Amino acid sequence: MRIASVEDDVSQAEQIVQLLDEAGFTCASFATGSAFLRALRDQAFDLLIMDWQLPDVSGYEVVSWVRQHSGRLPPILFLTSRMEEADIVAGLAIGADDYLAKPIRPGEFIARVRALLRRAYPDAAHDDQLIRQGDYVIDVRRRVIMLSGLNIDLSPREFDLALFLFRNIGRLLSRDVIEQAVWGRAMEAGSRTLDTHISRLRIKLALRPDHGVRLMSVYSHGYRFEEVAAVPVATGRAANA
Repeated sequence: MRIASVEDDVSQAEQIVQLLDEAGFTCASFATGSAFLRALRDQAFDLLIMDWQLPDVSGYEVVSWVRQHSGRLPPILFLTSRMEEADIVAGLAIGADDYLAKPIRPGEFIARVRALLRRAYPDAAHDDQLIRQGDYVIDVRRRVIMLSGLNIDLSPREFDLALFLFRNIGRLLSRDVIEQAVWGRAMEAGSRTLDTHISRLRIKLALRPDHGVRLMSVYSHGYRFEEVAAVPVATGRAANA
């Protein structure tokens, strides 16, 4: 799991990175809100740890931007010394998922992080678990995707792309983020490689609302893979009514 920490105090930023590293997470640290927002152009994070008071923009503004552009994910933990009830209410109302007071208490901090990740990604906490979404089951160890119980024949790259999408359901993903995650590099301008693979997945996996998902193209940015309520198929007398 990749975590972003936005904290301008050097010693506290180092402590956060150290605690997360010791707990087995990868943490990227940013001293300003603007530096973090720039990083979002070509990186994806599974959790955001946000200070309220920053030297450029407020944590409140950053959280508001993230929620407007990325939806319900990633989960966000406010880590701040501002503990007035009005501040807590405002932070949660704008889209934060949890609120933790400074100074950091290591045990509680890691426990909160793990709890947020479990709630946000219940099927992807460990690679040896099956991922279930709609009519799909992804067996990560066997590198198999099943649709309604049937194995779908995918190339290795198609499987990697599908797995990345299912692990990031609900998130707005830029083309660069997807390409870096699946191919290890950003493609040249004008490349249709990603679009070709997306088109194949739409067909092979039947990525439609009647299977509980929807893959949307977002103009000039990338894609959003969403969970939707499956549409029941009318049968029998009801279908002919």
